[in-house]
Amino acid sequence: MFVARFLPMAAAFLCATAALAADKPGDTRGTVLEPSPANLALTWSRANLVLPATLAGGRRWEGRAEDAPDVIGIAPLVIMMHGSSGVAPAVKEFQAWLADELGVASVAPDSLAIPDRLTYTSPVDVATYEHVHALRLAELENALKASRDWSWVDRLRIVLAGTSEGAVAVGRYAGKDVAARLIYSWSCEDNYFVTAPGLGIGPTEPVLNAISARDPYFSAANPWNKDRAVTGSCAAALKDDAKAEVMVIDADVHTILNRPEVHERSARFLRGVLDP
Repeated sequence: MFVARFLPMAAAFLCATAALAADKPGDTRGTVLEPSPANLALTWSRANLVLPATLAGGRRWEGRAEDAPDVIGIAPLVIMMHGSSGVAPAVKEFQAWLADELGVASVAPDSLAIPDRLTYTSPVDVATYEHVHALRLAELENALKASRDWSWVDRLRIVLAGTSEGAVAVGRYAGKDVAARLIYSWSCEDNYFVTAPGLGIGPTEPVLNAISARDPYFSAANPWNKDRAVTGSCAAALKDDAKAEVMVIDADVHTILNRPEVHERSARFLRGVLDP
C-alpha cells in the first residue's frame, strides 16, 4: 500500500524536477519582441475583454476584443496590462471583480499572442528586460488608440492598470489622457528589472501603488537588488504627488491584486476617480 502511494508521488516529483530544469534562471524562450503593426494588432484582437452586466444585457460578458458585442451607452474602461505570465487566471479574476463589484469594463491586451514572443526566467540581462518593456509600452499605447473604436468608452474615464511586468508600462506611459493608474507589484524604482524607472506620471495624477513588503522580486529581500538602494514601493517616486496612494502589504508574495484588502483599497480609489 505504501509503495502504491509512493510511486505516483515520485513520478510527479521527477516531472516537476524536469520542468524546473528546463526553465532555469537566465533562460529565455522565443525571440520576438518587435512592436510591429501586425504584432500589436494581435495583442489587441486577442485581448481579454470583460463587460459588466449593465453593458451586456444583464449578464457579464467575457471574450476576445475582436468579438466585442455591440454596446449602447457610455462607460469607463480599465486597460489592464498583464505580467510575464500573460493573461493568467489572476488577471481574469481581477477583470471579473472590476465588472461585478464596480460595474467597470476592462480589457487586457495579450502580449503572448505574438508568435514566438520572447519569454524569460528571471534574472536575465537588463537589456532584454528593456526590450520587453518597450514592447509592453507599445501595446498599451496601441490599446489606448484601438479602444477609440468602441463608441461606448468614456474618454475622460480611462484607467491604466498593470501588474509586475505590465506595471512598468503603466508607470512609464507619458500621456496625459488617462484618469488614473493602478500599479501592482512593482516599486517604481531602480532595481534589477530596469535601467532606470523612467516614470511618465504627472505631478498631480491619481495613482495607487500596491505591493508586498517582502515582494520576492522588487523588495530588498531579493538578492538581485543587493547593489541598489531599493525601498520596495513607489512611495519615494510619488512623494510629491498629492493624489498618489501607496499600500504596502505585510506579505512575501508577488501577485497581490486579488487579495481582499487590495480589492477594498482599489475599489475605494476607483470610486473616488470614476464616480461623477
